[in-house]
Parts: sequence; structure tokens; C-alpha cells
Amino acid sequence: MTNVLHVNATVSCPHGGRASYLPASPRVNLSGQPAATVAGAWLIAGCPFAVGPKPQPCVTIRWVTPAARVTVAGAPVVTQASTGLCLSAEQVPQGPPLVTVVQQRTKGV
Repeated sequence: MTNVLHVNATVSCPHGGRASYLPASPRVNLSGQPAATVAGAWLIAGCPFAVGPKPQPCVTIRWVTPAARVTVAGAPVVTQASTGLCLSAEQVPQGPPLVTVVQQRTKGV
């Protein structure tokens, strides 16, 4: 079991860009904040990554292995142990997201 992420979890791309979560369903709250699911959008701002002279910043996160048993409105929740990929605007994988701060009360598998 691992901690479930919510809207105020601290998540970043491998290059230091900060991820923000836009909930698809704010029906379930953890510590007063909407729980994070794969149905919501994870947007990244401030990624400085470039390939040669071409800027190639991370702009979104796609979670590939969310929780297997815990869902909100039918969508699996994202946990601290979930595996994801940070993607550029061209959908090029840039590396895994880094989860550094999460709520400590609710856990899921």
C-alpha cells in the first residue's frame, strides 16, 4: 500500500518542471483536496529541456500503472508508487515524473 496523490501533491518532471493536476471528478477528497486519478489532466510548466537547439519541454504526464484496486468514479487513482511518463507536446517520452510530497492519511493499491 502506498499514499494516494491529491491535487496539492508535489510532482515534477525529471528536468525540474512543476506538474499541476486538474481533477476530472472532485467528488472524493483527501485531506480536503480532490483525489488524483488517471482521468484528470496533469500539466507541466517550467520544463527547460531541449534537444540540441530545439526546445522539447515536458508538458503532460501519462500514468501507465496507476492503482489496481482503488478507483474514483471508475478511474484508477494515482499513488506515490504509480509509474508514469512525462511527455513533450509531440508526445515524446521524456522520463518518469518525480513525486516528492503527498498526503499521508490515505493509502491504496
